[in-house]
Amino acid sequence: MRETPRPRGTAGDTGPELPRHRPGGATAHTAGAPGSGTPHRSDGRPPHTPRGARRTDPTGHPGTLPPVPRWPVLLFCLVAALLAVFALVTWQVVTRGPLLGPDERLGLALAGRGPGALSDLFADLGNVEVAVPVLAGAALVAWLRRARREALYAVLAMAAVPLLVVPLKLWTDRQGPLTEATGYYPSGHTVTAAVAYGAAALLLAPCVRHSWMMPVAAVLLTAATSIGLVLHGYHWPLDVLAGWCLAAVLLLVLREVSSRSRRRSSSRTPSR
Repeated sequence: MRETPRPRGTAGDTGPELPRHRPGGATAHTAGAPGSGTPHRSDGRPPHTPRGARRTDPTGHPGTLPPVPRWPVLLFCLVAALLAVFALVTWQVVTRGPLLGPDERLGLALAGRGPGALSDLFADLGNVEVAVPVLAGAALVAWLRRARREALYAVLAMAAVPLLVVPLKLWTDRQGPLTEATGYYPSGHTVTAAVAYGAAALLLAPCVRHSWMMPVAAVLLTAATSIGLVLHGYHWPLDVLAGWCLAAVLLLVLREVSSRSRRRSSSRTPSR
C-alpha cells in the first residue's frame, strides 16, 4: 500500500523550515526513546494505555494498586461473639428473663463471703482514682518512647468507657444486690479496670523483656476487681460478665488499631 506523502515540516524533513505540529500525531515521547517520532519506551515495556497497561498483582510491585486493609477474620469473630453474649445478657436484664433468677441467687450467696477488707481492696482496683492513673503513667511512657499514636488511642478507649456504660445503666435501671438503688448494669468498675489495665499492658509490653507478663497482670487485676465487686455485694455476676464483654471489645479494637499504626510507622521509617 502506498503511503500518503508526508507534509513539509515533519521530523523527516531536512529543509530550512521549522517543524510544525501535525494533527493526530504523537505528541508525548518518553525519555530514552530511539527517535523523536517513535512513541515506544526504550525499556520494552508497553505504554500506560488501556491496551498496554501493566497487570496488577498483590505483591506490591511498581504500578500495582496498594492492598486494601482488612480486619482479620479471627478478630471479627471474637468481637461478634462478645457482642452476642452482651446482647443476650442485656436482653435478659431488660426483660427479666430466666437467667436473672440463678444470677441473683448466686450473687446473694456470694455476697459477704471471704475477708471483707480484702474484697473491698480488690473492688477499689476498679475505681477511677486507681485505674486511670495507671493508664496515664503507661501513656506517658509510651509518649516518651515516641509511640504517641498508641498512647492517644489508649486514652480515647478509656474516654469511651463512660460514653458506653452510663447510657446502659440509665436504660436497664437494674437494682443492686444489697441496696434499693438502681443503675448497676453493666459494672462500670469492671469496664474501667479492664480497659485501664489492659490498655496499659498494651502500651508497656514493648518496654519489658517478657511481654506476656503485661497482659497476664492486666487479666489478674481485672479478675481481682470482679471478685471483689461480687463478694462485697456491689454487683451481680451478670453485671460483671457484661463489663468483661464491653471491655474486651474495646481492647481488641484498640490492639488492632495500635498494631496497624506501628506497622505503618515502621514501613515509613527509611532503612539504613
